[in-house]
Amino acid sequence: MNRPSALGRVARAREGIDWALLIGVLIIAVIGVINLYSATSVAKAGRADLYVTQIYWLVAGGIAATLAAAIDYRHFERLAYVIYGGGIVLLLLVFILGRDIHGASRWIDIGGKERGFRFQPSEFMKLILAISLAKYLHDDPKIPAGPGGGGRRLGDYVVPAVLVGIPFALVAKQPDLGTALILMGIFVAVMALTRIRWQSLTLLVVGVTATSLVAWNYLLHDYQKRRITSFINPELDIRGANWHSHHARVAIGNGGVFGQGYMHGTQNHYLFIPEQHTDFPFPVFAEDWGFTGGLVLIAAYTFVVLWGIGIAARARDRFGAALAVGVTAMIFWHAFFNIGMVTGVLPVVGVTLPLFSYGGSSVTTVLVGIGLLMNVSMRRNTFG
Repeated sequence: MNRPSALGRVARAREGIDWALLIGVLIIAVIGVINLYSATSVAKAGRADLYVTQIYWLVAGGIAATLAAAIDYRHFERLAYVIYGGGIVLLLLVFILGRDIHGASRWIDIGGKERGFRFQPSEFMKLILAISLAKYLHDDPKIPAGPGGGGRRLGDYVVPAVLVGIPFALVAKQPDLGTALILMGIFVAVMALTRIRWQSLTLLVVGVTATSLVAWNYLLHDYQKRRITSFINPELDIRGANWHSHHARVAIGNGGVFGQGYMHGTQNHYLFIPEQHTDFPFPVFAEDWGFTGGLVLIAAYTFVVLWGIGIAARARDRFGAALAVGVTAMIFWHAFFNIGMVTGVLPVVGVTLPLFSYGGSSVTTVLVGIGLLMNVSMRRNTFG
């Protein structure tokens, strides 16, 4: 039996690439770098060259994504719980080695402040959780029966609840409410692949409501409560808790239909938009390019999310399907929360916009997730 030549293997690999997914991601990433240049062109000293650093992170993340796509994703299934344990250790190390920034300890410095770099373990935990939940569903023998009496009890969700509960508690303790909500969103999306009895669903809703009341009274910090109450009344305390969301909405409104022109947004130019390179890049883009530009960006995210769901539907095994759903949910909830909070639809919870916001850990995590999606897509016909 003749082995295929090197050129033949390269050609076959090229044919297996999900070009639609790749092009969609590239469009978002390129627009993000262009927007980052505009967002930081008038920013404080030390931020003007962040777009260059972002390009470096995109290249590094692209390499990591290539590796994630090249390794058969069933190897991740075999090592899922080992990877999960490593993620929990990193989250614990944040409380020992973490660097405090703006009152939150979320980053670990490697190599010192001058020549080293810092990373955010909670970002990588999102992918780790998606892999772990997919592993659980792959191994779980409790497949609900057909229409008549099938469905899972709440007790059947104890293991996945523990898998999400531990990182959720550690991340919320940092505190990082936004990332904690993303973890919970991934959990809900993956568990939606199963059937739950309506009686159990009713108990779950009651339990979540009671837990939310406890969290409000005993777990949430005062500034987090102010963000929620200010969201209810957006015109209250514009100079305080509502400063961020107010000026974000003003910038979006200034953009009109076609925008004020690239790098001509006044809200950004006069530094009224806070954290315009991390949490609030969308208002900068909307002010420059208007409603039309914002619609194009949202359409790009919508395409990637729907394509990810399609990859999950075409996956050849339960692990691949659940993994694709988890990664797609991560991207969806990030875009949903970020665009929602800057438009005033949701409270400000500090969530980045995937591949659009500046940040090494965020960019790398999303690109590795895209690599895993590509992995599932490329191997949908290679095994049964």
